[in-house]
Amino acid sequence: MKLKFKDKELILDERTLVMGILNITPDSFSDGGKYNNIEAALKQAEKLIDDGADIIDIGGESTRPGHIQISSEEEITRIVPVIERIKKELNPIISIDTYKYDVAEAAIKAGADIVNDIWGLQYDNGEMAEIVKKYDVPLIAMHNQNDEIYREDIMDSLKKFFDKTYEIAKKYGIDKEKIILDPGLGFGKNVEQNIELMSKLEILCANAPVLLGASKKRFIGKLLNDLPFNERVEGTVATTVIGIQKGVSIVRVHNVLENKRACMVADGIYRRKKV
Repeated sequence: MKLKFKDKELILDERTLVMGILNITPDSFSDGGKYNNIEAALKQAEKLIDDGADIIDIGGESTRPGHIQISSEEEITRIVPVIERIKKELNPIISIDTYKYDVAEAAIKAGADIVNDIWGLQYDNGEMAEIVKKYDVPLIAMHNQNDEIYREDIMDSLKKFFDKTYEIAKKYGIDKEKIILDPGLGFGKNVEQNIELMSKLEILCANAPVLLGASKKRFIGKLLNDLPFNERVEGTVATTVIGIQKGVSIVRVHNVLENKRACMVADGIYRRKKV
């Protein structure tokens, strides 16, 4: 499967792609406040690319548990100058991490190539779907819900959620081939549910390209005897390898270099590519 952009393309089935996280926020759980000025963000983007990132995922609002929602205007003010500068100087493939359609549109106009929507087109009344269709960009659709209550097998719940995403996409004329699914680890899921989801990832991967966003999440800390987020790199690498074994196409991570190297080894084994 190929994702085509103006002057580049991404192939999802040859090797695992690495998405590097760049939060332009004061309060993200792992790197809040580190890159919320243009020069710091540019420097970090350059490092992520040098370390092997295929995509830079830029977000202007923290969506960690207990986060404070900000206005679209503030989010746009945070991300647009950064996207413009990074695109101009480094020209990477950029995804915009937002669930707000007006932020997504502003980001695309500034140079973003992909919409990464944590509500899988289901936050609004179709406005995000209209933007994705209007600009003909790929969509990363994440599973999300407001609580941790599952009255059926968690994978059945994810299937129903993504069936609705596909239904909305079809209504607005969005090509299903341009949709990547994200199981939404840490969103509307407790530690045990995240672990169960990781153990069943192959079910989701059997029917669509999947992005895995496990980086430094709380369940990793729990499995490491409650280590804090800055000591969860090795645990994140473990989830990357497990994800590749189960068929994921993209991993979204804070520490690109370590995960890129893990991808190379895991791809060499599970994808049987020549080295």
